[in-house]
Amino acid sequence: MKSNSAYTEPILDWYEKNARDLPWRAPDATPWGILVSEIMLQQTPVSRVLPVWRAWMNRWPTPAALAAEPSGEAVRAWGRLGYPRRALRLHETARAITERHRGEVPSSHADLLALPGIGAYTAAAVASFAFGQRHAVLDTNVRRVLARLISGEEYPPRSQTKAEVKRAESLLPLDPPTAARWAVAVMELGALVCTARTPRCVDCPVFATCAWQLAGRPAYDGPPRRGQTYAGTDRQCRGRLLAVLRDADGPVEKAALDVVWSDALQRERALDALIADGLVDPLEDGRYALPT
Repeated sequence: MKSNSAYTEPILDWYEKNARDLPWRAPDATPWGILVSEIMLQQTPVSRVLPVWRAWMNRWPTPAALAAEPSGEAVRAWGRLGYPRRALRLHETARAITERHRGEVPSSHADLLALPGIGAYTAAAVASFAFGQRHAVLDTNVRRVLARLISGEEYPPRSQTKAEVKRAESLLPLDPPTAARWAVAVMELGALVCTARTPRCVDCPVFATCAWQLAGRPAYDGPPRRGQTYAGTDRQCRGRLLAVLRDADGPVEKAALDVVWSDALQRERALDALIADGLVDPLEDGRYALPT
């Protein structure tokens, strides 16, 4: 195995024995299925994504299948995963793949990055996990693992830095398929062992060489890390309003939206935001519907 990192073999061996059995990692997983999983998994735990991903792939096994339906159906199928603009982005991406790439998810990193709603992380992840290419895949878990392992810091900076990208690239095995497996292995290590709040350091395959462990696990020295709140927020209000539309067979009266949130000012603000984001269509007769 060609590698420029002493960490490669222990982490890959650990992954071989401990990786979760997830459908988007299966040998028969399609590039489209992997792309869908990457969008769904953003800021959302695996347990919530699994049933929605399976239902989505059963209904829309190809980009062309999704592109042929109204965008509102994507929003409806998104259910309660949260951040529903991701559903619209996936629909836009499906249309772009169908129109530009004959319905096949492109293997080129540059072509992936050019798709609507696909950023640097997702392009690198799909290129690596679907096509076995050599890219630095930096999600929250990977950034945390490398911050501890290499820099001896409990958490990475709030915003990704060029230094982090260079460090991640320097650790990539030289062989592309091995690099792709390394990328998912480090991600899994962060999800299962090197977790944010209660890391299980004694179970880590690189425990003995971890800079953070060797330094005595110093506490994070930076701005306070505040958890996200949800109850009572505009985001919760938007979710309630969108749920009414998802569960309806067609357009709904304004009164059906009004009853789900008591604060009228906040409710109108949230509804305006949903309309601005393209998640809700206001109809001429005063009713509201999912986008067509």
